[in-house]
Amino acid sequence: MFWYTLTPLDLLLLRDAKPFTPGERAWAGSVFPPNGHAIAGALRGLFSQNRDFRLRLIGPFLCRQTESGNKLYLPRPLGFYKSTPLVPLEWNSDSYLQQALWDKTEPSPLVKLIEDEDGSSTSNSEKKFRQYLPYEVVHKYLETGQIDKEDWLVEGGSYEDQPWTVETRSHNSLEEGTRQVKAADGYFVENGIRLYAGWSLAIAIDQEINTPTTLRLGGEGHRTILQRCNELDEQWANLQQQSQKNFKSGGKSIAYLVTPGVFERKDKDKGTEKSLCRAFPWEWKLAHTVNKNQTPGDLVSVATDKAVLVSCRFRDKDEINKSIPAPQVFAAPPGSLYYLNQPRSLFQENEQTKVNNWRKLGYSELLWINYQEQ
Repeated sequence: MFWYTLTPLDLLLLRDAKPFTPGERAWAGSVFPPNGHAIAGALRGLFSQNRDFRLRLIGPFLCRQTESGNKLYLPRPLGFYKSTPLVPLEWNSDSYLQQALWDKTEPSPLVKLIEDEDGSSTSNSEKKFRQYLPYEVVHKYLETGQIDKEDWLVEGGSYEDQPWTVETRSHNSLEEGTRQVKAADGYFVENGIRLYAGWSLAIAIDQEINTPTTLRLGGEGHRTILQRCNELDEQWANLQQQSQKNFKSGGKSIAYLVTPGVFERKDKDKGTEKSLCRAFPWEWKLAHTVNKNQTPGDLVSVATDKAVLVSCRFRDKDEINKSIPAPQVFAAPPGSLYYLNQPRSLFQENEQTKVNNWRKLGYSELLWINYQEQ
């Protein structure tokens, strides 16, 4: 895999998956970072337009240029309240909530591992916590299973809580021969994303490209500079090496989702086939059961957030440049954590399956952590 940075030359228009038609009070939102389909679509323009063209993608992530070089940034794990780690109730026998009633058909509730001042301290509430963690913090998290309190704090002027700003742009269409805005389809507003100086996107693909070169990304084809970045090769290799070591060692583990996770299953409702999405893999069964007929699995709990909508398109069978919108998919947000009694691989990892296409586009990327009793 070859790592590259994508540095925008202007703002990016990355519209979300909501249907949009210019008109009265029309508003087009943007989603950032972009999903794998947007990146793959942009990269396709650099290669052959052959229908059978395929590539393997990792990312996208964020990258920051520092005095020591380029540094990879990954989304913050969601299993923390500010800087306090959360653990499944079943793993915390000392919790005062052990007698609480909860629905055993759902993942175990999460509780604070330790009670401290994070929730009540006035000085703490004024602190800014990183929403994207630098490579060295993530690597230490994989090694130790912990993130120190000081590693959560945003460095001054680094924008590690959100390294971009949202710019609202209005668009007007005038009636022909007048200076009046059209009464119909004449006005709409959209949000653009502008990265701060020193920040870029980072991706890896399985093909080498002569760089620097430009790449059209997002709506209106705004350009980004594509640049080979050898530093990120080593950083990602180190994270993968530690992750695989943790996976093979077994025992209580935490799966750290670093890109949107697409976990869908086809189902039939009254003879109609449909796809269902949820926040954790369907093949991972819950470790707790509600009756004796169930076979317990290894998944204990999940820390996640609002779903990410992914919208892609179906290409026309006869004309490669024509396409239609595909059904929306609801993905688990990057940063989701999965607590398991034993690590389990994803069904998507099987290259012989159709759902492996999600992995090839960078979705459902997991890093593994050995859970450390504290």
